[in-house]
Amino acid sequence: MHQDQRQKGMPQIQGTSLMFRWLTYPCILGTDVAGEVVEVGPGVTQYQMGDRVLGMASGFQRYVVLATHMAAVLPLGIATAAGGLFEPDQLNLSYPSTHPTPTGQTVMIWGGSTSVGSNAIQLATAAGYEVFTTASPHNFDYVTRLGAAPVWDYRNSTVVPDMIAACQGKTVAGALAVGANAADGCMAILAQCTGNRVVALASYPVPSPPPPKHLTMLRTMLAFLGGSLAYWLKARTSGVRYNYIFASTLYDNGIGEMIFANFLPRALTEGRYQVVPEPVVHGRGLDSIQGAMDYQQQGVSAKKVVVLLQE
Repeated sequence: MHQDQRQKGMPQIQGTSLMFRWLTYPCILGTDVAGEVVEVGPGVTQYQMGDRVLGMASGFQRYVVLATHMAAVLPLGIATAAGGLFEPDQLNLSYPSTHPTPTGQTVMIWGGSTSVGSNAIQLATAAGYEVFTTASPHNFDYVTRLGAAPVWDYRNSTVVPDMIAACQGKTVAGALAVGANAADGCMAILAQCTGNRVVALASYPVPSPPPPKHLTMLRTMLAFLGGSLAYWLKARTSGVRYNYIFASTLYDNGIGEMIFANFLPRALTEGRYQVVPEPVVHGRGLDSIQGAMDYQQQGVSAKKVVVLLQE
């Protein structure tokens, strides 16, 4: 299926990816896309020309080719959330549905107002889990509307002991860590909890503030290796496991089809899934992508930075 891409989302992790050089060029980067179907392949019946769809593909181009099982007729940021929650080597949660059965278990999502966190809250709730999350106080109402409760201020010095206390007597299904220091907080909490003590890492350890351009590669790799070593040591001493999330694995493992082809179309049609966070348009055309990434790296709260690619 060929799509005339109208907008390209700018997940913060893609800005981080540009610091690494393992890619073979030419290579089309990007992940989540949204636009209008301009051509469908033979045997494709669920999509028609003119449909407005979202999906996962190489996004930094005017036209993209989407696999049918990785698209849905109109939320971006969902791929990373789904990978962290449902993949067997991550939290391995039950699958979402439009009429979920309560599991009696609790999922922790650190960074609930981010694009990934916003979708993770909705997916975990739709799978029947209670959701604990963190956010800035001005986003408490926002994440509560998505299904999370209670909510803690991640800047509060007592957030970790407060969340540990709230988890006592509960069975924890795991944690999803999004944002700076999220992994440390989640590991400290799960170490004191009963249940599935696994942290799915949606954010990588990176230098802060960003290093000078001539030191980007060296400083980024040192920060990643140092951070990963610290995670390994904490996991070994606390009995907590962790895994980094790679959203591209959704393409072949069945999770992508479950989310994009089976769950999302019905959930969106029935109004049981909110298209969040609210988009912030930062330019038009492919030449605006770098500026949008730079803007995203400055820190954006409860917003999705997008670039309009339609002329």
